[in-house]
Amino acid sequence: MNITSSRKQDHVDLCVNKNVQFQTKTTGFDKYTFIHNALPEINFADICIETQFLETTIQMPLMISSMTGGYKDAEKINAELAQICQKIQIPMGVGSQRQALEQDTYRSSFSIVRQYAPTIPITANIGASEIRNISSTTKIRRIIDMIEANALTIHVNPLQELMQPEGTTDFSGVLNGISFLVKNAGIPIIIKEVGAGISRDVAQRLLDCGVRIIDVAGAGGTSWSGVEILRKKHTSESAFFWDWGIPTAECLEMIYPLKQHTNFTLISSGGINSAIDIAISLAIGADICASARPMITILKQQGQYALEETLLDWQEILKKIMFLVGANNIRSLQNTTHIKKNN
Repeated sequence: MNITSSRKQDHVDLCVNKNVQFQTKTTGFDKYTFIHNALPEINFADICIETQFLETTIQMPLMISSMTGGYKDAEKINAELAQICQKIQIPMGVGSQRQALEQDTYRSSFSIVRQYAPTIPITANIGASEIRNISSTTKIRRIIDMIEANALTIHVNPLQELMQPEGTTDFSGVLNGISFLVKNAGIPIIIKEVGAGISRDVAQRLLDCGVRIIDVAGAGGTSWSGVEILRKKHTSESAFFWDWGIPTAECLEMIYPLKQHTNFTLISSGGINSAIDIAISLAIGADICASARPMITILKQQGQYALEETLLDWQEILKKIMFLVGANNIRSLQNTTHIKKNN
């Protein structure tokens, strides 16, 4: 197993078996409450939670986000996730495909996703450090074609790379690389943090270079800094860097106003652990949500059926919240009059 494959397995094992959540910082969703509507004037049976993502109708505003691939056990995990996503008709992202560019050994751990999920949106994935000042799409086309991807996720993770024992800390030229791929990749580009959040300033710079899908991946869920600190088995940095980042709700609050001038898709991730988190995210500006570690944890600890049942429960709870605020579809829920900040 090469270094990248070993790292990928470490990541999943730690996320499933250790407490890698933020220690003191929350997502900020707890600061909001919904305003009860005693006269919703809608029929619960008519509530629709379908929405559009990557020119496809999905059955709920959620995707199982990028986390795994590139080592032996990942093929089974990705196959089972793909089957669930296909059945429920929600999008799926694969983990970083850097390993598949380095060698062919575990390429099937990525390609199997399209085999089990032929019709849903699937997103490819590469790290920001891999596309610095890129001038050719040859390698990028390989990972796109590998899974017949509908979009390419570029994960920007300076904090994780800084904490990673073998991390890459040269982020010069990343914005140039993003701009090049926006123009030349041939599919939409998604820019995603991995748990430290995206600020308004960074979002504006991304929009200025043509990005039209931003995944905030804010603080409050999985601390990837914490994951890397555990991998190093060295905790002197944990008190400060473990909880570094912008809470997910604050990211949404900062970035949503940019929609007044630019049409783009805003994804809420980083601590999406329930249907309530989804509903709050949508009410304060997100278009869809994404979740990774909770999905894989349920799958690994309880099995495929348990994860499917969890997602179906989330669908039902989301509909109940929408009924009680008087929103009969996702667009209606994306209305800040349904929600207020707690005192």
